[in-house]
Amino acid sequence: MDILSTHKPSAIYETFKLKETNRIWDRFEFVYAPRHGSWLNMQEIEFDVLMGQCLDRRIDSMKIMK
Repeated sequence: MDILSTHKPSAIYETFKLKETNRIWDRFEFVYAPRHGSWLNMQEIEFDVLMGQCLDRRIDSMKIMK
């Protein structure tokens, strides 16, 4: 979930009628990401490092991998 105002819980009440909102609301679990340095950013950096080191080629043996 990003930090856009359309993704706040109050936005659903502004869009739908109360009965429909309650039905939809029960289907979601809100998980808030930190504004800076989220785990997703760190994973993207890690994958970029791995791509540069080894994921762009085939590693034939466990000895080379270690």
